[in-house]
Amino acid sequence: MTQTTFDGLGIAPKILETLDRLRFTVPTPIQSQSIPTALGGKDIMGIAQTGTGKTLAFGIPMIQRLAATGGNGLIILPTRELALQVDEAIGKIGRGLNIKTAVLIGGQNMNRQIGLLRRKPDIIIVTPGRIVDHLKRGTINLSKVSILVLDEADRMLDMGFAPQIKKILSSVPKERQTMLFSATMPPNIIQIAKTYLKLPVRIEVAPSGSAAANITHEIFIVKRESKLALLETVLKGYNGSMLIFSRTKFGAKKIAHAIRKMGYTASEIHSDRSLSQRLKALAGFKRGLYQFLVATDIAARGIDVTNIELIINFDMPNDAEDYVHRIGRTGRAGHSGHAISFAMPNQKYDIKLIERLIRKQLPISKLPDLPKNESAQNSVYRTGDNQDKQSYSDRSNKNNRRSGNRPSTNSSSRKKSSNFRRKKW
Repeated sequence: MTQTTFDGLGIAPKILETLDRLRFTVPTPIQSQSIPTALGGKDIMGIAQTGTGKTLAFGIPMIQRLAATGGNGLIILPTRELALQVDEAIGKIGRGLNIKTAVLIGGQNMNRQIGLLRRKPDIIIVTPGRIVDHLKRGTINLSKVSILVLDEADRMLDMGFAPQIKKILSSVPKERQTMLFSATMPPNIIQIAKTYLKLPVRIEVAPSGSAAANITHEIFIVKRESKLALLETVLKGYNGSMLIFSRTKFGAKKIAHAIRKMGYTASEIHSDRSLSQRLKALAGFKRGLYQFLVATDIAARGIDVTNIELIINFDMPNDAEDYVHRIGRTGRAGHSGHAISFAMPNQKYDIKLIERLIRKQLPISKLPDLPKNESAQNSVYRTGDNQDKQSYSDRSNKNNRRSGNRPSTNSSSRKKSSNFRRKKW
């Protein structure tokens, strides 16, 4: 039976008033299943795509339980942008119960964060690297953490944060409630659940790795040198906001520059930009100042904008799981969405890997007549061959991080990486 209101989930009246004021009327499936279980103090292993309302699924129970029993909540997230967005959502719900939060992320002043900790926040929202910095300095005490949340857990492991997560988990009390949420459930996530969760309730609103049902998919098979011309053609068919993914930060810069030369407004998010620059770009995208946002995968889990009309994978992702996370930026909060991917002729096997993961065939569309724009194309692809070589090396190195091996940088490992690709999934 589908839950049509937040009533009956065990939520305190004060929080229900806040939800009504914010016009949150119908809980999502992950919320209706997680909230009663979490309010009962049980550990949770939740599987749901991005954009399904996980923040309130763990945020409401955390706020209510901390307001009643005291203690601290700790929320660990993979990216700075996502941490700030979670803090915003938690703040809206917890303000009426005098729940204070603190955000500890890289790129911000350490002394300022120490000042926030001295104010004794109820909920601490962190990225793994920065909280480990505080642990090493002795500027944070986790002995009162009674509720721990690992959100986007698979992404954190993909980013190489396994050592930091283990350090954090060894620093919090063993007697606690732990909630783990992930869009996919690979073996390393299952192992963390077995090690650090106590008889967790598995809540699965969609099979691991599945894509949201309200997102349609489209593939174009296109040569690398024709991608920009195809992008120019595709952009003419849409009027809404669009998020475009590039595999490299170099490509993101060049694509954003090319889009601006086409006469559109665009900004970019990648690791070469400071936190303030990334937040400014994201805020401008939300307000409509920029119609297009070009991003590397650093942003795949850090963008919470409900009305993105179209996702374009200008470059195919390094991993099939990353496809799920990228397209999860559209079709949010019940809206429909569309995802278009530009695949090169030698990437048909990558398409099959994605289809195997999401259990759905990706339709391939006929390539339209493309405008000739050689000078713009050359500006984007001047080092295109190096980009392709780097991408295959990245795949091999990413797998090495997952398995605990040191990334290989010699030429022989790059030659072998394409063989490795066929062994995955």
